[in-house]
Amino acid sequence: MSKAAEVDMKDVELNELDPEKQPMTDGQAAGGEKNGSVKVKVPKEEVKFTGLSKQELMKVAGTPGWVRIRWVLLILFWLGWLGMLAGAIAIIVQAPRCKPIPEMNWWNEGPLYQISDVEAFSEGLAGVEAKLDEINKLKVKGLVLGPLHTVQADQPNTLDLQAIDPTQGTEEALVAVLEKAHKKGISVVLDLTPNYHGAVPWFTAGDVDVLMEKVMAASEYWLNLNVDGIKVSDLTVATNSVDWSKLQAAFQNNGTDDAKKRLLMGVVKGISAEDVSQLVNMTGVDLVLSDLLGSKKGGVERIMAMDTLHSQQRNIGWGLGAAQGDRLSKQAMPPGLIRLYQLLLFTMPGTPVFTYGDEIGLQAVGDESPKMVWDLETDSIDGAAVNETEERTERIAVKKWFKALSDLRGKERSLLHGDYYPLSSSASALSFVRSWDQSERYITAVNWGSAAELLALKLAPTEGVELPETATVKLSTDAELAVDSTVSLDALTLKPGQAVLLQFPYLG
Repeated sequence: MSKAAEVDMKDVELNELDPEKQPMTDGQAAGGEKNGSVKVKVPKEEVKFTGLSKQELMKVAGTPGWVRIRWVLLILFWLGWLGMLAGAIAIIVQAPRCKPIPEMNWWNEGPLYQISDVEAFSEGLAGVEAKLDEINKLKVKGLVLGPLHTVQADQPNTLDLQAIDPTQGTEEALVAVLEKAHKKGISVVLDLTPNYHGAVPWFTAGDVDVLMEKVMAASEYWLNLNVDGIKVSDLTVATNSVDWSKLQAAFQNNGTDDAKKRLLMGVVKGISAEDVSQLVNMTGVDLVLSDLLGSKKGGVERIMAMDTLHSQQRNIGWGLGAAQGDRLSKQAMPPGLIRLYQLLLFTMPGTPVFTYGDEIGLQAVGDESPKMVWDLETDSIDGAAVNETEERTERIAVKKWFKALSDLRGKERSLLHGDYYPLSSSASALSFVRSWDQSERYITAVNWGSAAELLALKLAPTEGVELPETATVKLSTDAELAVDSTVSLDALTLKPGQAVLLQFPYLG
């Protein structure tokens, strides 16, 4: 037998002996398929749409029908575009023109906060820096510090306007205050009133010219350290100096398009609104703080002062006690009137100026500066003792009211720089309107008297502002005039010692 035959015979034997290669059954599996067979499905050929070729598209695009369709679509597109353009132009033409915003400086954008005694406020300049976070919550735009310089009362030979009294702090501490305040958007003004410990701010009349030279040199020194302005007292005396024009010129030249304007601030007492207006016009001072609100006790007199000065509101500062170095609590008697005067100051046409502690109704005892009270909301109090829970609660409520007013004034254009229109006034009450272009309008009504007042809130048609029949209560010291409630403007009755701020929309 050949070798090939032997190999074939072995294959046969192995196939017969290997059970795994044998079929499991001689029959057919279900479906008519034999065991071990595999059914393979051959996919049908997919037909893909590849679109028209370039030649086919060009051929179709050139047909008269498609040419007409393209022209129709093109004409419709341009007609629609022109229609939208015409509609936009019509809206712009018919819409009321926006009144241009007046030029605003930083001292017009919020209240100023005077800290005349930094030691009583918070243990010197270092304490002022530590309390800047709390001050910032009041939404103030500027701090007026001091005076801080060294001088003995009524002794001009001891005056050094470029040296800080060691009891107040150091120059390094002042620089730290400046840096932190500027990061928070708060400007800092130094009070350079020469004889601040004595009875007369400028010593004697014969000293004014010599002192003005020192004030000019000190102003340059502190402005170079990034102080944002200076304040001088008794502006009527200071402006009589032959060198006043030089100081004025120095401040007028410091503001450029890319630099922040520095403030030249003056204080006057015991002069009329007409004289204040003349000082603004003739002296070039940026902001004049007067005692008009404190010296004029009647509502008619106070309205007349506002009538005279409202057109110069960006140069006018209003305070009740601030010009004299007193606190609001000393002027706003009884103490329940503190909220009333806070509302009045925040809504008058001009810059409100407060002294530290006015935000909580802090009261002075004697001639000494009162120590500021901190941490009212906590169990322990840093500062003057508050013996009664009722007094603490009142201070917290007054501070909350102050914050609400400061926040509102910063947001509403009518209160920030709006026009002013007097409504009605009496011996112990007054009311007026603040409005700006298409913004929300406001009515301030206050009654500091001991009897109820019926206020007729009416404007002459020639004023340019039309009052609605009703207005909404925005803020109120009277629980019966609830916030968001509606009141009639025909006849508004204010209880004794009450104040309300009403709001009504622009009517078009």
